[in-house]
Amino acid sequence: MRDPEQIVVVGAGAAGCLAAIFAAQHGARVRLLERTKDGGRKILISGGGRCNVLPSQLSPAQYFTASSPNTLKKMLLSWPLSEQRRFFEEVLGIPLKLEAESGKLFPVSDKARDVRDGLVDFAKQQGVRFQHNCYVTGLRAQNGDWRVQVEGDEDIAAARVVVATGGLSVPATGSDGTGMRVLRQLGHTIHDLYPALTPLTCEPPRHAELAGVSLDVVLRTSTLSASGGFLFTHRGYSGPAVLDISHVAVQSRMRGGERATILAQWTERSAADWQATLQQKGSATIGALLRRELPARLADALLREAHLDAQLTTSQLKKEDRHRLVEMLTAYPLPWTGDEGYKKAEVTGGGVALAEVDPRTMESRLQPGLYLCGEVLDAFGPIGGYNFAWGWATGRAAGIGAAQSIHDSGTT
Repeated sequence: MRDPEQIVVVGAGAAGCLAAIFAAQHGARVRLLERTKDGGRKILISGGGRCNVLPSQLSPAQYFTASSPNTLKKMLLSWPLSEQRRFFEEVLGIPLKLEAESGKLFPVSDKARDVRDGLVDFAKQQGVRFQHNCYVTGLRAQNGDWRVQVEGDEDIAAARVVVATGGLSVPATGSDGTGMRVLRQLGHTIHDLYPALTPLTCEPPRHAELAGVSLDVVLRTSTLSASGGFLFTHRGYSGPAVLDISHVAVQSRMRGGERATILAQWTERSAADWQATLQQKGSATIGALLRRELPARLADALLREAHLDAQLTTSQLKKEDRHRLVEMLTAYPLPWTGDEGYKKAEVTGGGVALAEVDPRTMESRLQPGLYLCGEVLDAFGPIGGYNFAWGWATGRAAGIGAAQSIHDSGTT
């Protein structure tokens, strides 16, 4: 049945829930379509089941896009971080706490389910109608309205449609790229898609014997540096620092030719600091010095790779050996051959070109009445709540934009 007042939101993830909530709050009747039986599955698994709702600080410069950084900035800052936090704490009633060492904001309960359920419950209170196990296969414009094509069911008529279908990351949560395909069919430019914030692999696994060893490091490429936790795995490397730099590696692999070089600085100490320490005269062994600063298994592995006896004293260490060891400690070429792909990627890089979306309303510049938000757009940030901040902000803007469009059109 034709229902020209209705806004249909496709996808009940972070961005979709916010779009539905704010569209309803601005007077629209909203139906939220979700292909899974519950929705918000990425919210449930985020932060190890705790849900890193937001970062404590936010800058557009921390995000990546192949589109205009200025357009990204307008979209991201349309809902300031302080107002996002206020929404969760005062409107949803989900108090947040700061994890000081990481700068992340988590629910006080440490339960991601509280965030997902809080969003769903509040959306229902605003009158949003949820339709689960609903697989949208296409969209088509018709006589100024939209028809949402649903597998195994009749088309759904809508005055406005919000696409919040996510990307390709963690397909087990329901993200299979359908939204990207539909948007491409509607004429949108989709910048190359790739897994981002994903672990890196090495085949054969050069450091398999170090699996489970973790420490804080600095990783550098020719274009980007990242610091934070690092974890050796049986297949390669993971941890925040690896995830934050992984897209540089992934993109270099996709381009072919020479792959990105990743240099690891294993401690906070600079090359000059290590040079001074290893030049000290005395009976301290280099093995003991390294184990003070590094996990013992890593220290021993680096010494073996440098072909140095851990029992050598600093006085016995030759100049050329000292220089080689310092380089391994501060600029170690991390061997990698691939990545874990979308299966373990936290976000999808690439997406709809931001130039094709109005940054104020999130309306498509190509298809009037169509609104885009969240991971379908060409933007992502580092780990730490930044991608939720993007989803919350763009989802809110899309919901308000769609509802105000209906109001301004005078549809009754």
